[in-house]
Amino acid sequence: MSDPVGEHRVHGMGLALEAPIWPAITPDEAAAVLALYPGAAPIEALHWHSPRPFSAATLIQSSGGMLLLKRHDRRVRSVEGLAEEHGFIAHLAAAGMPVPELLRTTEGASAVALGEGTYELHRQSAGVDLYRDQPSWTPFRADGHARAAGAALARLHRAALGYEAPARRVQPLVAGFSILPAPDPMAAAEAYVRARPALAAFLEKRSWRRRLASLFAAADDGLASLLARQTPLWTHNDWHPSNLLWAADGTVETVFDFGLADRACAAHDLASAIERTAFAWLDLGQGRDEDIADPAAASSLIAGYEAIAPLDAAMRETVLRLLPLVHVEFALSEIDYFAGVVDDSDAALLAWEGYLLGHADWFGSRAGRDFLASLRAGLGTS
Repeated sequence: MSDPVGEHRVHGMGLALEAPIWPAITPDEAAAVLALYPGAAPIEALHWHSPRPFSAATLIQSSGGMLLLKRHDRRVRSVEGLAEEHGFIAHLAAAGMPVPELLRTTEGASAVALGEGTYELHRQSAGVDLYRDQPSWTPFRADGHARAAGAALARLHRAALGYEAPARRVQPLVAGFSILPAPDPMAAAEAYVRARPALAAFLEKRSWRRRLASLFAAADDGLASLLARQTPLWTHNDWHPSNLLWAADGTVETVFDFGLADRACAAHDLASAIERTAFAWLDLGQGRDEDIADPAAASSLIAGYEAIAPLDAAMRETVLRLLPLVHVEFALSEIDYFAGVVDDSDAALLAWEGYLLGHADWFGSRAGRDFLASLRAGLGTS
C-alpha cells in the first residue's frame, strides 16, 4: 500500500496551514480498521488526507471502490457520540436526502473504537468536492452555489421531519441549542459552562459573564420568545460549501459532515448557514472589516431556501435576530475543545476573543448594522 501525501498540513485558526494536532491516518492503521467492516474491500492506496483540523480523515482506494475513513480522538467523539450523528444520517437517507453511506461492522455498529481513536467509514459519495482545500469560513464562489445550497438546506429540513431523538450529550464540538432559546440565557450559559470543567476554568480568568450579558442584552428584544414558537428539528448546524459535494450543473449532490448536528430548529440552521457563508471572517481585523460581508450571497442562500420552503414572517424575523449570536454556543464548545482536549490556551483565547466576541461585535458595528438592514429590506421584514 502507498501513501503519496508526504508532509501533512491542516487549516489553522487563520489562513495559514499548520502542523496537525491529530496525525494523518497511516496505511497500517486504515487496514486494521477496515478489517472490522465486512463490506470494505482490501486497501490499495491512501489518496488524500483531509486538511480539516479537528479530526483525521483519508480517502482510500480499495479494490471495491473509494472509501472515506475518519478518526476522532475518543475525548471528542465516543462510539455513542458518533451514533447520535449516524442515527440522523440514517433518517435522512431513508427520507431520500443524499448523504454518505455508512459501512457497518458484523455487529451492525457504524463506529468502532481502537486505541485512542474512534473511527467511522463511508463509501465515497456522489459529487465533486470543489471546496475541500478551503477553510470552513470560505464564502461561496458564486451566487449560484449559494442558491443551490439554500435549496438543499430546505430539502434537508423537510427530510429531517419526524426525527425525534433527544438533544446530544455533553461533548466538545457540537453546535448545541440550549442557551439562546432559554427565557434566561445567562442562567443557561452558566449551566452550560458548569457542565464543562475545562471551559469553566478558562473563562473564570475573564469577565465572561459581563461580556455575554452585554451581547444578550444588545440582541434580545424578544429573541427567546421568537425561538419558542419555532418547531424543534434536528439540523446540520455546519452548512458551508466544503460540507457539500457538487454536481456539474452547480447543484448540491451530497451533504456530509454531521459532526455539529443537534436538535435545534430550522431558523437556527438557516442563520448558521448565512453566518458561515456570507462573510470573509478570516479577514476580520485585517483592515477591511467594512467589506467582509456579502449581502448578495446571503440573499441568494435565502432565495434558494424559499424556492423549496417559503419563510413566514416569524421565521424571517427569527433568522435576522439570530444572526449576531447564532455562533455563540458552538464558540463555547470550541473553547472547551481547545482548553480541555488539546490544551492550547492560545487557540482557546482566539476562539473567545476573535470568534465569539469578535463576530458578535462586528454585527454591532456600522458595517454589521448595515448588513442586517440590507438583508431585512431584501426580505421585506419591517
